[in-house]
Amino acid sequence: MNKSSKIILVFTIIGFLSSCGVQKKLETCELNYRQAIEANAAKESTISGLKERIKSLEEQLAQSKISKDEYNQQIAKLNQNLADCIANSGKGSANIDKLIGQIQASNDYIKKLTDARFRQDSLNTALSNKLKRSLDNLNDTDVNVQVQKGVVFISLSDKMLYRSGSYDILPSAEAVLDKVAKVINDYKDYDVMVEGHTDNIPFKSGILKDNWDLSALRATAVVRMLQSKFGVAPSRMTAGGRSEFVPKADNLSEGGKSTNRRTEIIILPKLDEFMKLMEIKPKG
Repeated sequence: MNKSSKIILVFTIIGFLSSCGVQKKLETCELNYRQAIEANAAKESTISGLKERIKSLEEQLAQSKISKDEYNQQIAKLNQNLADCIANSGKGSANIDKLIGQIQASNDYIKKLTDARFRQDSLNTALSNKLKRSLDNLNDTDVNVQVQKGVVFISLSDKMLYRSGSYDILPSAEAVLDKVAKVINDYKDYDVMVEGHTDNIPFKSGILKDNWDLSALRATAVVRMLQSKFGVAPSRMTAGGRSEFVPKADNLSEGGKSTNRRTEIIILPKLDEFMKLMEIKPKG
């Protein structure tokens, strides 16, 4: 082999070896690039999941129907932490882990509230069904039992309870109040509010100056009978007059006026039961 052939061979080998080195570097760079892309995708997926979790928590809070300023602050804090996590994503997973822990604590808090609300709704439904069975022989226009926003409402027409313009309870109405009282006494963890309502026709008679007086005295008459004749504990009851200002129908027709002249017996969980719910604090 002549000298020139040897030189060509040497440069060929050098070139081959050099190309191998470059290829390995390219392969290493490509591997690092793919790993970086995968890591970034995983982080984006985690952040996306956290956003969905916050949205889910907000929806659960809305369904619980419990207004909590503290909880709104929790959600705002979680959103801020999420923004910080995105801005400082290069610092590793510590911020994400912390955020996940806070979201889990808040989720546990919402679950407690929601479970308590579900139990309360179940009790209210059972109470309502029992009342309806007890009063099923009465005219639907004279008595109506409903559950609204976690509270049981019994609406009794004025013609069933009193004579026109009077607040003395009719003897025939005592049987109805007796049935209501039996259910109330079976549910001792509930309070009772009695409200008198009138139509918008001005009223004045004797010591009664207006519809405020009439509605209030009708409510106290019901409370007094529930206590004295049917053994409902007075500490559980509240009486109040609402006059004409909370109508259920318009006062443009006789039918509307008749609907508005009513006494409502409202059965609701004791206030301290609600306060127990408010005392539940989210951890973290």
